[in-house]
Amino acid sequence: MNTQNEGALGLSRRSLLRAGLVAGLAGIIAPALGACTTEGRPGLLTVAGGEPGGFYLEFSTLLAESLQRHGVAERAVVEATGGSLDNLEHLSTGRADLAVALADAAAQQAAAPGAHPGEVAALGKVYENYVHCVVRKDSNIGSLAELAGRTVAVGQPGSGTSLITPRLIEVAGLSSSPDGAPATRKTITVKNLGLNDGLAALQDGSVDALFWSGGVPTAAIAAAHGDTGLSLLDLSALLPALRARYGAFYDRVLIPAGSYEGMPAVWTIGVANLLLCRADLDERTVKRTVELLVLHAEELIPRSSVGIQFLSPESLINTAGIPLHPAAAAAYKTLHG
Repeated sequence: MNTQNEGALGLSRRSLLRAGLVAGLAGIIAPALGACTTEGRPGLLTVAGGEPGGFYLEFSTLLAESLQRHGVAERAVVEATGGSLDNLEHLSTGRADLAVALADAAAQQAAAPGAHPGEVAALGKVYENYVHCVVRKDSNIGSLAELAGRTVAVGQPGSGTSLITPRLIEVAGLSSSPDGAPATRKTITVKNLGLNDGLAALQDGSVDALFWSGGVPTAAIAAAHGDTGLSLLDLSALLPALRARYGAFYDRVLIPAGSYEGMPAVWTIGVANLLLCRADLDERTVKRTVELLVLHAEELIPRSSVGIQFLSPESLINTAGIPLHPAAAAAYKTLHG
């Protein structure tokens, strides 16, 4: 898996997006979740996104625009959220029809006590998320171990960052305690701050590091780096223990040199990001959405992105154990055989 990701880094965005020409998807029009137009398409689709300045919200906004532009829905809107866990809750309660979420978060929800199997389905694996451990360049902090005894922003509740950060701290042999609790030499004091609040705290010195899981580059981090020189810590040494303890959702991935102006390349932990839907989403909408992912992939990549995109049929179907919606599986078979 690591070899595949490392090899993929050398591929051009265009080669990762190859899809080929197809005649189009045969749609089976079934009742939609919401009100439908006379053409059988939903009157409204809601996409659960993420935090402002993060890749989730960028991707979700582009997806909503594409859904509306190509007539998959009469209207498509994006809802800003806290991230993966929040998005999964939006799907399960019917507040969203589509959502982006990390594979580890989706697997945790599916295995949770009281979960309803088959409530959520995958439409595809869409891009790689990169775990950022951000410190001020002038801090001279060079490793995760050096965060012991310091204060760290670990993501807001409901985010994918808030799921993986405690796991990283644990496998590093450290412990965490809430802000205000007594700390030891092996303890990291944690604050539940999201991307923007965490960056502000990092800049004003009230935290020593910020964890964030997102695309590369993340716009808010790039902007903060321009104002206050930042550095990224290499987290890749934690991968074997992370996979052994929590499963094969995690990979060794490279944040390329220059992703953030002047920063060298750094290895870190990657987690596949999935596009999910409610399992009862109608077949026509599912098929048309898959068609967008494959045939209009270029519309779904922010211009600044240098990270790995999985928007080709071969990659989209590898959804880390989260089952594809049956209509999505049928659409990929039509597209790719």
